[in-house]
Amino acid sequence: MSSQPVFIPVGDLADGFAPDSHILPNSTALQGRQFVLHFADGSSASLQVGEQDCQLETMSKGSAEGFVGQGAYRASSLRPGIVLLDFIPFQQHGHSLSLVLDLERTVFTAIAGQLPSAQEVGQSAFSRVNQGQELTAVRCQFAHGSLNQPLTASTALHHVSDELIGLRNQYRYSPTECYEHIYLNSHFYTWQCLQGVEQGLADVDRCHYFKLDEALYLFVWREKIIPTLGVVLIDLQQLKTDGKIFGYQGNDFTAIANFPVGAKAQVLNRTSHLLHD
Repeated sequence: MSSQPVFIPVGDLADGFAPDSHILPNSTALQGRQFVLHFADGSSASLQVGEQDCQLETMSKGSAEGFVGQGAYRASSLRPGIVLLDFIPFQQHGHSLSLVLDLERTVFTAIAGQLPSAQEVGQSAFSRVNQGQELTAVRCQFAHGSLNQPLTASTALHHVSDELIGLRNQYRYSPTECYEHIYLNSHFYTWQCLQGVEQGLADVDRCHYFKLDEALYLFVWREKIIPTLGVVLIDLQQLKTDGKIFGYQGNDFTAIANFPVGAKAQVLNRTSHLLHD
């Protein structure tokens, strides 16, 4: 009889994923470049990308103010012309910033994540529901806009998508780590670890989907048991993913783990529900 599976800190998960992982090599496509990010509400920010660090600074007040900071970054490009830039802002404990920069279409999507405090994590699911809160205490903010030129009525921004809903996919992250996802509806997906350090674990968590290009999606999830934020791009043409997982290194919440992940994808099936009166 197998032992009870145990949820582990994100730092331990990083250790399990690291050997021979299928992450993409770092991209140098943004090095030495500067961009102006024009947000949909009319605010703007400047992005400067160096060899190791990048910096986001507000130029005008508005939603851009929620996406500022400086830090050492990782950049990857799952598809030509589209770069995922991710970093942990200096002196902003528990925060992360990710940008999907669509250089050919000159648009972007920004993702600001925030991990909960120990007190927030300690709240029971019942108390959170009673207070009208989400089950997960991990927070996430999204914004869309254009690069280097103000938005116009014809600007084709990245947008929310339901195209993943119903898919049952398998993701091989490394020779030792394999997971299954089922995208249930516009708010939730379910996952289980088929092989690896979380083998036998499964849950249903809050998620968000955005379409970036044909068969290319931004998928973000927020876990409720171990505070975790995942940000990945899913390419169903190449059957490949790349992104990051963000959380606490251990159970004392003093150190952060923010590590890259990438997987070889396999579509197992798609479920279409036929509902009748």
